[in-house]
Amino acid sequence: MTADSTLSSPAAAPGADYADTASAAYRATLKVIESVEPRIAAATRKELADQRDSLKLIASENYASPAVLLTMGTWLSDKYAEGTVGHRFYAGCQNVDEVESIAAEHARELFGAPYAYVQPHSGIDANLVAFWAILATRVEAPALTEAGVRGVNDLSEAEWERLRARLGSQRLMGMSLDAGGHLTHGFRPNISGKMFHQRSYGTDPDTGLLDYDAIAAAAREFKPLILVAGYSAYPRRVNFAKMREIADEIGATLMVDMAHFAGLVAGKVFTGDEDPVPHAHVVTTTTHKSLRGPRGGLVLATAEYSDAVDKGCPMVLGGPLSHVMAAKAVAMAEARQPSFQAYAQRVADNAKAFAEGLTRRGARLVTGGTDNHLVLLDVQSFGVTGRQAESALLDSGIVTNRNAIPADPNGAWYTSGIRFGTPALTTRGFGPAEFDRVAELVVEVLTNTTPDGTSKAKYKLADNIADWARAAGAELLDANPLYPGLTL
Repeated sequence: MTADSTLSSPAAAPGADYADTASAAYRATLKVIESVEPRIAAATRKELADQRDSLKLIASENYASPAVLLTMGTWLSDKYAEGTVGHRFYAGCQNVDEVESIAAEHARELFGAPYAYVQPHSGIDANLVAFWAILATRVEAPALTEAGVRGVNDLSEAEWERLRARLGSQRLMGMSLDAGGHLTHGFRPNISGKMFHQRSYGTDPDTGLLDYDAIAAAAREFKPLILVAGYSAYPRRVNFAKMREIADEIGATLMVDMAHFAGLVAGKVFTGDEDPVPHAHVVTTTTHKSLRGPRGGLVLATAEYSDAVDKGCPMVLGGPLSHVMAAKAVAMAEARQPSFQAYAQRVADNAKAFAEGLTRRGARLVTGGTDNHLVLLDVQSFGVTGRQAESALLDSGIVTNRNAIPADPNGAWYTSGIRFGTPALTTRGFGPAEFDRVAELVVEVLTNTTPDGTSKAKYKLADNIADWARAAGAELLDANPLYPGLTL
């Protein structure tokens, strides 16, 4: 149970240079909150303590800088600003216009996109905006032209019913859930599955990798209006140039959901054919995860779709959250600094080191490794389900999430996999040596976990393993403090 590698020196964490100022700000803020509802102040303090004391390996989470977090706690929250810049349904939105303009400017420059829409409240909202913008551009607009009218309110009842039928009969094709796709890519439990007739493409059963020839063949047969690329649990890079070729061949709109890997695009780890922005018609993302901003969404688009995307509010979104748009601007300003590119490269390097550490200790990984920020562990060789593995790791101070693997025998709830992500601990300063040590902890915990009877949820953890793992993890965490210098 000992590491055989030398721990690396921690990298500078965001906000360390203004920690004293941030500390004073947070102490004052919590004092004010405490005067009204002390339980909320207490829970806020406890959340920081819990995050500081956990090995966070959830791929969907990260640590935003104090500058980003502080930006969200302002009076910009009080403004109602439905519409978009210069076209609001409310007066007095000049400052919101400025905030939204700055955020969009940073997004365009950061990703090299001709157009950016920064209002979505989440990745799901961003996808909804994209879906409806594509439908508006590809289906609704031609129908209005055909009818010789300017808007849907000018259609007769018969014309409107025909348009509704056309809107509701469109096809969408995206990556299957067990191969690493996302629920919002047309699956029935999600609203996207009720909007579109959906079909999935998977991965090669032998390699676990995307087979572009197979995707092309399936697309030719199915002929979707929208071809969705992107993933939430696929540990490899995607050739978006090939995906665009497939879309162009069948006349589909290529939409890419880069919520998970936006930070690697922003940080220039993914370039050329691996950068979706030059190849896709529409790109959606969250602004947290690997991008390390506030929880929110973003849509990038070509000129063809920009007008429709710009109508996201009130088409499918409620009024924009001005304070969150401000925080997006701050986060993307941070991401435009050279230090973020270094961070993004460390995220990818750390994922590779972590994958190699797991493999060297006998663990089985989906696709055999990684070349992005994700590592997907097949836990069947440990004799447990994903649910049992997730719980045993949590008992041991290692925060992960269970995830389906291709052809998963346990389904989407109990699963046979664990998904790991490296962005959060990389933000804390972890390097390859630290991630190798974490790999050791993971394998040791799972090796000492057994099912409890026939339950797919209950488990037994050998004596003292959790305490040993927590103590070992504490050494790593203490050497790489979260928000160093920040005291409450």
